[in-house]
Amino acid sequence: MGHLPKLIEDLALILITGAITTLLFRSIKQPLVLGYIIAGLLVGPHLSLTPTVADTVNVKTLADIGVIFLLFSLGLEFSFKKLMRVGGSASITAFVEIIFITLAGYFAGKGMGWSTMDSLFLGGMLASSSTTIIIKAFDELGVKTKQYARIVFGVLVVEDIVVILLMVLLSTVAVTQQFQGTEMLLTVLKLLFFLALWFITGIFLLPSLLRSVKGLLDEETLLILSIGLCLGMVLIATQVGFSAELGAFIMGSILAETTKAEKVEHLIKPVKDLFGAVFFVSVGMLIDPEVIWQYRWPVLWVTLLTLFGKFFSTTLGALLSGQPLRQAVQVGMSMAQIGEFAFIVAALGVSLNVTSDFLFPVAVGASAITTFTTPYMIKFSDRFYNFFVSILPPKWLNTLNNYSSSTQKIQAESDWKRVIMAYINIVIINGIVILALMLLSVNFLLPFLSENMDNNITSKVMSLIVLLAIASPFFWALMAKRPNNMAYKEMWLDKKYNHGPLLVLEVSRNLIGVILITIWVGEIVSTTVAIFVAVPVIVIVLVLFSKRLQQFYQRIEGRFLTNLNAREVEEARPASDNLLKNAYSESDLSPWEAHIVDLPVNPLASYIGKPLQELAWREQFGISIAYIKRGEKLIHAPGGLHKLLPYDRIGIIATDAQIQTFKPVFDVIEPVDAEEFNMEDIVLQKILVDEHTRLKGYSIKSSGIGEKTNGLVVGIEKNGRRILNPHSSVVFEWNDIVWIVGDRTKIQQVTRPSVS
Repeated sequence: MGHLPKLIEDLALILITGAITTLLFRSIKQPLVLGYIIAGLLVGPHLSLTPTVADTVNVKTLADIGVIFLLFSLGLEFSFKKLMRVGGSASITAFVEIIFITLAGYFAGKGMGWSTMDSLFLGGMLASSSTTIIIKAFDELGVKTKQYARIVFGVLVVEDIVVILLMVLLSTVAVTQQFQGTEMLLTVLKLLFFLALWFITGIFLLPSLLRSVKGLLDEETLLILSIGLCLGMVLIATQVGFSAELGAFIMGSILAETTKAEKVEHLIKPVKDLFGAVFFVSVGMLIDPEVIWQYRWPVLWVTLLTLFGKFFSTTLGALLSGQPLRQAVQVGMSMAQIGEFAFIVAALGVSLNVTSDFLFPVAVGASAITTFTTPYMIKFSDRFYNFFVSILPPKWLNTLNNYSSSTQKIQAESDWKRVIMAYINIVIINGIVILALMLLSVNFLLPFLSENMDNNITSKVMSLIVLLAIASPFFWALMAKRPNNMAYKEMWLDKKYNHGPLLVLEVSRNLIGVILITIWVGEIVSTTVAIFVAVPVIVIVLVLFSKRLQQFYQRIEGRFLTNLNAREVEEARPASDNLLKNAYSESDLSPWEAHIVDLPVNPLASYIGKPLQELAWREQFGISIAYIKRGEKLIHAPGGLHKLLPYDRIGIIATDAQIQTFKPVFDVIEPVDAEEFNMEDIVLQKILVDEHTRLKGYSIKSSGIGEKTNGLVVGIEKNGRRILNPHSSVVFEWNDIVWIVGDRTKIQQVTRPSVS
């Protein structure tokens, strides 16, 4: 037998140990991540009682691949549209919590005498909570339908993207070993430009590519294509100075907007699970038990900071966003833990060689403790709220309640705010495309033409003409496209007050366009030529060809919007769903502490087929049914004669207390007293029409053969001729062979000779 590479031996050891520990952790209902980390501790170099991994370099490479697929999967679940749908309450809560806990982590590290880098990475590790742990706890405690759960899920979405940004910033600080405000700002702007550019480009190109090859995509090719796109974006991200994890996340978020998102997520899951397991095991391999004991006090301080710091900051953020005190406390109690991202951030520090060895054990210790405490904190959040209310002065309570009520009563955005946001979107989106084309012209096209053309001036002019021609529709949109909303039209008709400010907005964006043209041409030729030659010529061209440019831009915009909304169209969501969400928004219902809960109707429910007035749920439980969703049909505000059918979805308007009382009744199913049967008793069998079966002269229908055999006639052989799925009027003749799918025992009874 040939020599087996050490990597294969190590992989076998890692996966077998990981499987055993995760089975143990699943049996005690604990997160599998901790099981993998324990497996890494067992096969790591710090424990001599068990076999040890030999080829650590290649295992680290597999672990790096694991991080890439973890971030790719996170992007698939994330999507930028989901971030845009997160409410203001969740966003404010998340930013307050992240800023507070990151700074608190940094100062806690400095207070313990750690280095600046260790303290910075500690703050980054504490910035996110564990989505896996929270969802698991919510499921077990049955609180997913409560109003505060929506805020928690929104905060988790915002945390994901903010932690990605933090990783980029930490990488920059680690490489430069400097913390300069200007450099940080430039890094953030560069990152936002990179995110926006690839999101716009990806949404424009990728769904079109997937549609064009739709007939060729089976599961294998879709998996290979998805992984290829992921690794390609990883390569691009690293080439422009960002991390591989960021590239994987971006590609996942782009694919999340396509119609293949769920399919890709399903296909990539085994790959993610495999390499993710290797990554978390590699995290465990870095843990030294002696170091954990040596740093037991930092583990304790970080754990306490996580529990109390996250609770305080998240509760404060929820209160500032206008949430009632009870809801704010519930949100704060749910977020008090650190999750998987802490290990990824810590691994980043190790890979960059800027953090100390003890940071991993501290993160793992704090994560393990807060994982165990999370379900109890969620469970006792109501009791803690009651205790909190009992010790707060009544004046403070009244102030908090008045603040919450006044915040909820704030009216919708003003017309001016809508119009300004529309202008900002036009400028930013088209400005990003123009800047990207400018960089392409200066850094790639011009050097290429200069190398292949003798005349330097000709190459410069040609590069300008080619890229400016491509950019012309976007310059037209930046400088002339009107916002397409009713607020703008209404304001434009009000000439007395609005024409002046609107004119200022128009002049401002045209000035931005002129500045971009000047910078572009100035980079290639000179600023003088740009101002006195290029700008007038380009403006004249834009005016002369405005209609054609408008038509071309509208086609581009239409393609982009079609691709962006393709997933919703594919899922066949009726437009009334969005109307419903607008009609019953949280801001409208919050003053009553009520919200809409979407519940599926169990096909075995006891209330199926009964009129709503007979069920009398409103009278018994105080809840209202806002809608019944039946396939693509939406029944808005159903009446008393409407009935619920299997697999309907209903929208319940209620408070948390009402839902808690009503849900057990809604979930009750009708007991089924079905006869036990064995699938082996259902057979395809043939019988002969003779004196024993007594079928001669009868049609299939009149013979009652289906009732007698509890089956179905699927074929008849007549005089060598075969009839598949015969009509019920076909008459049996002597020696016909009848094929029946039915109950074995009953078919045998039909063919058994009768006893006279």
